[in-house]
Amino acid sequence: MNPWFRPGAGAATFPRVELIEVADGILLAQRPPTGFGSANSVAVFEPDGIVVVDACTVPTHAREFADALADTGVPIRHLVYTSPHIDHVGGSSAYPLAAVYGRAETSALLDQPPNTEGYRHLAPELAPEFDDLVTRAVSHNVREAAWISSRVVVAPTHGQVGENLVVQIPDANVVVAGAMATFGVVPPAWAGNPALWAEQLDVVLGWGATVVPGHGEVGGEAEVRALQDYLRSVAACGSLEAMPDGEWTGWTNQRFHPANVERAAMLAAGDTDPPPTILRLMGIG
Repeated sequence: MNPWFRPGAGAATFPRVELIEVADGILLAQRPPTGFGSANSVAVFEPDGIVVVDACTVPTHAREFADALADTGVPIRHLVYTSPHIDHVGGSSAYPLAAVYGRAETSALLDQPPNTEGYRHLAPELAPEFDDLVTRAVSHNVREAAWISSRVVVAPTHGQVGENLVVQIPDANVVVAGAMATFGVVPPAWAGNPALWAEQLDVVLGWGATVVPGHGEVGGEAEVRALQDYLRSVAACGSLEAMPDGEWTGWTNQRFHPANVERAAMLAAGDTDPPPTILRLMGIG
């Protein structure tokens, strides 16, 4: 019997998440791209287990997906972090038995106490859920591209932060970009390098025709190119006043835009400190 979950054309709807079949045996838990706390998660089904990519922002979000997956009777064997940011790791306690894959930077950051006060500022609608937040540590440090199951390749990349991961499913021509892609949402580029991120997206495009983002709806080359245009404009403008108009003016989560521009200008000047704008958004300083 084929154990892959098949929600059908209508998909299934939970209180805060929609389940969408991206391709055969690839299920997306998609949230409206309303802000930092609204992140996607993906499950890749195989006959003997499930690979989950990203763990949402908080355990209640992750448990909605985990409960739906549990109904299939297929065990969750692997959890992949595409970024150390809380919107990709915060719900990891919902997957207590899965091996956890991430980069060295993610592992090191998760060894530190969580900045719960900063998270409350970035996602105030989820503030109570950060009180006792516990994230699972990385158990498998990914240094180079590798198969972790019969369908899934994890591949190192960078740009959104110093070290990211993406997930390739070659048999479906799908790449789960996670933190490396936001469609219709201003990306959180304030901890990475916008210019390098834009370059790396060319590589990501070579890994799958269908691209599943960490925030927003499933897309492909057109959506990736729009994100590249934004990141390159941020890297080149030097200031908010010099930033040209573009498709991004209609994207959600505009509060990150000044921090992204400030980050790029600081990097151009050789300053790698966090931009003051994001510190203020997090209630620091």
